Amino acid sequence: MLISSKGRYALRLMVHVAQASDGSDVVSMRTVADAEGLSLKYLEQLAGSMTKAGFLKGVRGAGGGYMLAVDPDVLTAGDILRAAEGKSAIAVACMGLEDGCPREDSCTTLDFWSGLDDAIDSYVDSVTLAQLAND
Repeated sequence: MLISSKGRYALRLMVHVAQASDGSDVVSMRTVADAEGLSLKYLEQLAGSMTKAGFLKGVRGAGGGYMLAVDPDVLTAGDILRAAEGKSAIAVACMGLEDGCPREDSCTTLDFWSGLDDAIDSYVDSVTLAQLAND
């Protein structure tokens, strides 16, 4: 899994919201942007992705913002990263080719890269949002 800034920032966003009174308080994106030093516009896009995935709930009106829609003990870092990044990105670009790698039949390192990707997926799926928020 290759993690871009989108995935890293989405994880920071979700941790920040989870830390706000155990995720039950409404948090404005301005508050997150200021605390995390991130672009408000970019965070709003990420919050939209997290809402679409069912991880955040938007609250409109004065004092509006976002709150967790999922128990942080169940939601994993892998869930958040995949929601932000789209389909699970692969550690090595050749594994992510739509038509497959032209050297797939003769590649001597394909099993290694596949194993690395599996290990990364396993790790990010073993860490919950609650664990990250409590660290």
